[in-house]
Amino acid sequence: QVQLVESGGGLVQAGGSLRLSCAASRRTGSNYVMGWFRQAPGKEREFVGVTTWSGSPTYYEDSVKGRFTISRDNAKNTVYLQMNSLKPEDTAVYHCAAASKLRGYMNGYNYDYWGQGTQVTVSS
Repeated sequence: QVQLVESGGGLVQAGGSLRLSCAASRRTGSNYVMGWFRQAPGKEREFVGVTTWSGSPTYYEDSVKGRFTISRDNAKNTVYLQMNSLKPEDTAVYHCAAASKLRGYMNGYNYDYWGQGTQVTVSS
C-alpha cells in the first residue's frame, strides 16, 4: 500500500501562484507514474498532468500547459505541482494519484492509489 498526502492548497487571487505537494509514504516502483487530477463542484474529474519518477515524459492537459509544471524530489518521495497564472476556472479539489503504468494516464481509473485532495480556490 502507498499513502499519498497532498498539501499546499488555499485561496489565491487570479494571476497568483500556488505549489501543491504530494508526499508518498514510500517509493513506488521506478515504472510508476504520478498524476494530478482535479474536480470542480458539479463537474467530472479532470486530468491535469502526469510524470514519472525519472521525470520523463511529462504530459499536461491543454488548458494548463505553460502555466503548470510538475516536478519531483525522489529523495523525499514527493511530487509537486507548481501552478502559475491561476484562473478562477482552476478552482477545484486537486488530487495526486499513482499508477503502475503510463498507458492510459489520462484516465483516473488506471490509477491505483489516490490522495485525499487539497482545495484550490482562485478568486476573480
